[in-house]
Amino acid sequence: MSINNALPLFLAQEDSWIKFDLGALGDQFWNSTVEGLSQGSIYALVALGYTLVYGVLKLINFAHSEVFIYGAYATWFVFYGLGFRPGATPDLPVMELIGFVLLALVAAMAVSGGTAVALERVAYRPLRKKGAPRLVFLITAIGASFVLQQLIFIWRGGNAEQAIRLLRPQEVFELFGASVTNITIIIVVASILMMVGIDMFVNRSRLGRGIRAVAQDPDTATLMGVNKERVIVLTFLIGGLLAGAAALLYMMKNPQGASYQGGFLLGIKAFTAAVLGGIGNLRGALLGGLLLGLAENYGQSLFGGEWRDVVAFVLLVLILMFRPTGILGESLGKARV
Repeated sequence: MSINNALPLFLAQEDSWIKFDLGALGDQFWNSTVEGLSQGSIYALVALGYTLVYGVLKLINFAHSEVFIYGAYATWFVFYGLGFRPGATPDLPVMELIGFVLLALVAAMAVSGGTAVALERVAYRPLRKKGAPRLVFLITAIGASFVLQQLIFIWRGGNAEQAIRLLRPQEVFELFGASVTNITIIIVVASILMMVGIDMFVNRSRLGRGIRAVAQDPDTATLMGVNKERVIVLTFLIGGLLAGAAALLYMMKNPQGASYQGGFLLGIKAFTAAVLGGIGNLRGALLGGLLLGLAENYGQSLFGGEWRDVVAFVLLVLILMFRPTGILGESLGKARV
């Protein structure tokens, strides 16, 4: 029997270690699309932090995943402090609900932004002043990630916080049979608006021009009067603020997501999204996040849920093999005005 004839028989076995079910993909296509866009929007927001820092410093800030999870904890504590408890979804007036969500958003962005700035000051700035090689920055980033994880572990322990849901998922409309809920709409719309806002800020504002100038040529930018250190702090701050916003959206989608290791896998996937779209490219982060979200959900339907993460990283490997600069592949310093 030839290999071509044997492969379908192997994949069709019920006890095989991998399945290939085109029927399941067809049945779940629109559900997977809606879920993929929702999850991919969160990846895109977190990916922006990796992209901005890499664009300016050529540094892969692997501690950015912990910046994200600190925002998730801030969201949880705001919900808890407002009197919401696990296991019950409140029925609130619309304006009151919006007020609580905005309060949680401010808290999450403040905590994540503050964490990102503190990380820059404590971990990276001393290395820059000493002219440390890039490998040292990378090792420091990994070490800082573990330190931030362990601080949460010491404070809250290893168990995830009990799920607190502020907003009950409700179907708003159907898309070819797939249910589109209010939470999905909030996540996708909010993410796209923030992505458009940060793209306009970087490309059209004075501070944004400073970021692009430092990304393109830091020495010349300094000679032209750009405060390099201020730009670097601003870059970390913006990345942290966006990670905090992503944390709120993530907690609305996955209320049980506040865990000391909860940001690790999502952070790696967000980094994958940044590389996929073209690391250092703001629009590439959005494209990469959405494509990654879609790919892993399609892969889950096609191969099974246990292959969801595998599909995401196989996609990364393929992109790096055939287009190492990512799909768009344009650096922050060369972004068009």
